Amino acid sequence: MKLKEMFEMQRGLDQHIEKQHGLENEDLFDRKILALLVELGELANETRCFKFWSLKPSSPEDVVLEEFVDGVHFMLSLGIECDFDRIAEITGRESDGLYVNEQFLAVYEAVHAFRGERSEENYKRMFGSYLLLASLLGFEDDEIKEAYIKKNEVNYKRQHDGY
Repeated sequence: MKLKEMFEMQRGLDQHIEKQHGLENEDLFDRKILALLVELGELANETRCFKFWSLKPSSPEDVVLEEFVDGVHFMLSLGIECDFDRIAEITGRESDGLYVNEQFLAVYEAVHAFRGERSEENYKRMFGSYLLLASLLGFEDDEIKEAYIKKNEVNYKRQHDGY
């Protein structure tokens, strides 16, 4: 996935939020990590992939995609926070027959590894792992980017409306 335009959009949103909430001089890394983990949990909940006890199907694809994109916002924001926003592209690796449940766990592990060591390699691994999850969920880069752009506009509107 090509990231340049998305990093630029995220930087604008982050700066707006930080200025509006007086957070320009705050270290937000751990809060962004926690937010990402919460969003990942919300995504898993919408897919219902782990709910072996339930017959209820996954939420509609558009709902799942919107939850996925919420995680993309925090992935990008963490990249900006750590000066990795010069990375032009990240791709998910091949699935090797992984299941969605396994990939959710792999993403959680990658997030924790990145939190422990804020290296570019760990960042790429984390984001790539998340993009592999997107692939397993049936999402293509173009639709992720389009949904990101729409949600970015929603997030700006929420800030203007006192969210």
